[in-house]
Amino acid sequence: MKVPLSSPDITGKEIDAVVEVLRTRFLSIGPKIVEFEKAISDFIGCKYAVGVNSGTSALHILIKYLSIQPGDEVITTPFSFIASSNCILFERGKPVFVDINPETMNIDEERIEKKITNKTKALLIVDIFGHPVDWDKINEISKKHNLPIIEDSCEALGSEYKGKRIGRYGIGSAFAFYPNKQITTGEGGMVVTDDENLAKFARSLRNQGRSETDDWLDHTQLGYNYRLDELSAALGLVQLGRIEEILNKRSSVALKYNNLINQIHGVEHLKIEKYVSRMSWFVYVVVLKEGINRNLVLEKLGKAGIQAKPYFPPIHLQPFYVKQFGYREGDFPITENISKRTIALPFFNNISDKEIEYVCEKLKEIIKG
Repeated sequence: MKVPLSSPDITGKEIDAVVEVLRTRFLSIGPKIVEFEKAISDFIGCKYAVGVNSGTSALHILIKYLSIQPGDEVITTPFSFIASSNCILFERGKPVFVDINPETMNIDEERIEKKITNKTKALLIVDIFGHPVDWDKINEISKKHNLPIIEDSCEALGSEYKGKRIGRYGIGSAFAFYPNKQITTGEGGMVVTDDENLAKFARSLRNQGRSETDDWLDHTQLGYNYRLDELSAALGLVQLGRIEEILNKRSSVALKYNNLINQIHGVEHLKIEKYVSRMSWFVYVVVLKEGINRNLVLEKLGKAGIQAKPYFPPIHLQPFYVKQFGYREGDFPITENISKRTIALPFFNNISDKEIEYVCEKLKEIIKG
């Protein structure tokens, strides 16, 4: 049996919507992006949404909006996809890492204040794997030290913290729609905010720095080609219309995995904190007991036809970060320990019960052996 790590859930409705766009003259900067933005803002419960071509672009725009300058510090997590730190480097700021909570794998809220200096300009907070941080604690720190929050919600569309949807904290939030995400546009992302000035800024930057009144060859400020095309927006619009179905499917898959993982000695699944009123599963990550050779487990899963990945390697130990900042093993011991023991198992909407059972059977055999 071959089981992929992820697979998008595309129906005839999505295909029809994309074909419909191809029959129009609008392949970019048309009505579908406006519809998609309105649907996202309504879903999140915010005033504005601005579609862009990736979650990374969304994060970069949020960093630019805060006017991060060379040497400015932005506090964030070393356990994430690398874009959450790279976007700070785009503006020559410095990511200041805070080690994680081993239970949630999110930034440890209790360690943040020790890293705040007179150079700290913002908090960039990631809801890892779709699991929210404790936002009450983050907001308390933000208010106490007058630090704006950028919310990296790229993995958390649909998650809720104490009944409130993720994406409504801080100055703005970033979402991503890569094919392994909850919904996909192929490539794509979104800036969401209640700040009208930020929304206008994002629309300008994604469109080569044009203002709302500029002609096509006029450019008020430095900008980028971060636009989301009409085909992608049409795909996303249909996907978002199925969001409840999709989130329920993913929750069902996670529950089936949990029940089987509970029967495997030496393997634990992610525990959901009580403040999470709804978990939107991005990936399904398990943690191996200390002493189990994670890389050997991955190798044997691969030989069994099961695609699995280490989620996530520590950002501070990526070669570029080691070279640029001199990080070394031991700097963030909890992140490093968790990172050496985590595996993302195959996880997608339409994975079958037989595939889930096969993955868990093989994992149990490998661990036992």
